[in-house]
Parts: sequence; structure tokens; C-alpha cells
Amino acid sequence: MTVNDLDQELLDRREATRQGGGPQAMEKQHAKGKLTARERLDRLLDPGSFHEVAPYITHRHTGFGLDQKRFPGDSVVVGIGRVDGRKIAVAAQDFTVVGGSFSEVQAQKVCQVLDLAIGSGVPFVSLNDSVGARIQEGVWSLAGYSELFWRNTQASGVIPQISVMLGPCAGGSVYSPGLTDFIIMTEHISHMFITGPEVIKTVTGEEVDFDTLGGAQTHASVSGVAHFVAADENEALSITKRLLSYLPSNNVDPPPRLDPTDDVAALARADPALDTLAPPDGSQPYDIREGITHIFDLKSFFEVHARFAPNAVVGFARLHGEVVGVIANQPAHLAGVLDINASDKIARFVRFCDAFNIPLVTFVDCPGFMPGTVQEHGGIIRHGAKIVYAYSEATVPKVAVVTRKAYGGAYIVMSSKYIRTDLVYAWPTAEIAVMGAEGAVNILYRQRLAEQENAGKVRAQFIEEFHEQFGSPYAAAASGHVDDVILPSETRAKLIAALDFLRDKQAASLPKKHGSIPL
Repeated sequence: MTVNDLDQELLDRREATRQGGGPQAMEKQHAKGKLTARERLDRLLDPGSFHEVAPYITHRHTGFGLDQKRFPGDSVVVGIGRVDGRKIAVAAQDFTVVGGSFSEVQAQKVCQVLDLAIGSGVPFVSLNDSVGARIQEGVWSLAGYSELFWRNTQASGVIPQISVMLGPCAGGSVYSPGLTDFIIMTEHISHMFITGPEVIKTVTGEEVDFDTLGGAQTHASVSGVAHFVAADENEALSITKRLLSYLPSNNVDPPPRLDPTDDVAALARADPALDTLAPPDGSQPYDIREGITHIFDLKSFFEVHARFAPNAVVGFARLHGEVVGVIANQPAHLAGVLDINASDKIARFVRFCDAFNIPLVTFVDCPGFMPGTVQEHGGIIRHGAKIVYAYSEATVPKVAVVTRKAYGGAYIVMSSKYIRTDLVYAWPTAEIAVMGAEGAVNILYRQRLAEQENAGKVRAQFIEEFHEQFGSPYAAAASGHVDDVILPSETRAKLIAALDFLRDKQAASLPKKHGSIPL
């Protein structure tokens, strides 16, 4: 063969790898309203930036007709590329090849590119669309999962890992996404479950459809497995790009900074609307997201887990161009009380931010932990302990703002001063106490009230006195538990100054292999 013939052979083979399972299989994929693996990569990555790895490798198994299904590259496309100019490693399951089933070769390819990502310190994005384990390969497929899960675990806290669900994901295959940092699901297209509807019906007799069992809405609002929900594939990939824009490439690099796009007075912008955000009457709700919107760079807040545990709000934002992690109680839902799900949501987000050098800003307005046997029997003690563990363990800059209620154990766990929060501010509406005035008076003055002829009037007087003593932030400021009492409209400027000062914070931890978080 001549050199030209060899070149042509290479081009022909390269084109064959781009055909996946063939034109008919690709048409079936399109008929379902789904893109192919390579089309997804084209839409996610910067044009011309993708460089494929291991495009010609094929499986070695022959049973159950597999010898007739040898496609170059097998059931996944992997490689390196760029998103908005930043390097990432990527794997896209190819449903047109044996249903995207997870094979020994798929494991080999995904593990190889994940190793490259870890070694080079770049994020890893997995585009998932697969029927699950390749049954025909038996233990070889299962061993491949083991290799991948081990690498997901080793990469955790070293590089960001994002799973984008663009099709089914069942059985053991759900655990690789479950080990990654963020899961993005697509409405009516992606599903995640350990056991399918057929198995559930056989075992329990329960009738359940795919969306109810493991659809995007279910995992976004009920289980908390999904962090984001997209209407379609294009939106899912857009969410992926936006998420990456807030994340550092690894646990050594700082988060990506942008030049502020806010108004020219962004540094000292004082928004008067904040001064009336929190009603003085603690029984009146307000939406803390309105405050977040006014305090941080315009249109920069990117909420995470928005549909799960709505009594807590977490997400990324920019403050004068710098990325911060935002945590807040949400008085507009359940008065911002902490329950099992909110505790898990907050703790997980705090630990992610700490692992990747993202400063934490916490807004506190919480009357306490959710009471009741459902919460107690569900382990609210264990789950609530995760929050205080996460904040206590975090060594990144930490700033808290008490906007209104900070009662009891909820005050302690929500980034209070003595779990080593660097600076704590309070609005004039803040109340920092063991409990609310009404409950405190019922306990402290129970005997005296029982002796009073006009108990109602006396009780009201006691409540007023308790409010005077504990119903403002000045007592806490006088004792040093609060560093300053500020006008709400001053919050942005105070936070910018605080985080600028804390930028080079150094914190040492006791030598140990790792702690034992109350999982």
C-alpha cells in the first residue's frame, strides 16, 4: 500500500468510528428526540476542541451474539476538550451501540480519561445514556463498574465531577452519578432507579411508572438525587456549561474570577430595598432569594437543589466577580426551619465548597429544628449534626449574616461564631436566643404565671421584657458573638471587604486520616 492508501485507510476507519451503531440506530435515537453521543459532545464543547481517546478499541467477548456487535470504540466516546476555553475531560455513552450498555471496554475507556482528568487537574463530565450493565459480559461488566466507582471516589474533592443524565440509568450504574458532585437530569428523557417498575410490581405488587419512580421531578424534589432539572438536552448542556463557569478546575486552583459586569458603583452598591426585606414581625415570611439577588452581582446567583428541601437555599453567586457559595434559611417555606432534607442539602453543599476553595456566605433566619416524631425517628439528630460538622470542618473563609431569627441549636449549626466562622454580622431585625420569647416565657415564668390573677396581661409583659433583652442583636454584639450590627443595605459592601481581607486565610487542621461525619 502507498502512503496515500494508508492515509485513506485511516480516514475511512476514523469515519467508521463516527457512525456508532450505524445509520439505522442513529435514526432510532433521533426518533426518540435524543441526540447521539457525538452530537452531544459537539454542543457541549468549544468548536474544534475535542480530541478523542481510544476510538478503535473493541470488546473481546463472543457469547450471546456479541461477536456480531463489534463496533470501533464500543459504547462510549471519551476524550478531552474545552468549555469556554477551559479544559475538561468528557465521556459520552453511545446508546446506538448495544444500548450504551456498560461493558468491560466502556469501563476501560472511561477510567482512562478519568485518570487523565485527575492527573491533569481538570473537571470530568459524564453524559449518561445507557440501559445499564452489559449482561452478556457477566462479571467483566460488574468489575468495570467497580473500577469506575473506585476512581469516582478517588477523584472526589480533587476535581469537580458532573453527571448529565440524558437517558435511562438503572441498577448499579446509578452509583457512578451518585458518587459525582452534581447530577443534571432531563425531563421525561432521563430516569434513575435501582430496580425498575417491572421488578417492583413482581416483588411488591405496586404499580409505578418510570417518571414517578425515578424521573427528573422525583429526584429533584423528593429524593434529592438530582441537583438540576432541564427541559431538554440543549438546556441540560447549557446548565452544565454554566455550572462549570463557577467551579475551579481542581482543589488547588482558585474558582474562576470574572471582571464585574455590575454597574460602575458595584463595589459599594447599597440597595435600600434590603432595609425593608425582613419584616420585624417574626411570623411574617419573606423570600431570602430576593435579598441574595440584591446583595450579589446582578444575575449571578445560580441556585443548586432548587426543588429539594425548599426551606433551605444553596447556590453559587459572584461578589464583585469572585465566586462564593451561598447558604440561607428560607422563611418563605416552613418559616426556614431545619429538617432532615434541609440538613443534608446544606451539609453537602458546604463540604463541596470547602473542598474546592469556595468561600461561604450564610444568611440565618431559622426558628429551630423541625419538631415531631417523623423527624426524630428519621434521625434529625444525626442529619442535623452533619451541618455543624460541615461548617466546623470547613477551612475556607466563612462569613455569616443573621437577618432575623437565630434560635437554639439552629443558631449554633448555621455558621455561628464559635464553630469558627470568621465574621458574623447581624441586621437590626436579628433575634439571637435559645428560643422565641413566647416559648421562653412559658418555661421561665410558668410558676409565677400560674399564681397571677391576670396571667394574660402579665405574660404579655414578660414577653415584652424578654424581647427587649434578647429580641435584638445588640446583646449578642455586646458579648462578641456578633462582630457588627449593620444596615441590610450595607451587606454587600461588608461582605466584599470581609472576603477580600480573608482571601489568603490560612487554617490548619489536626493531623488525622479523616473525620467520622455522622452519615
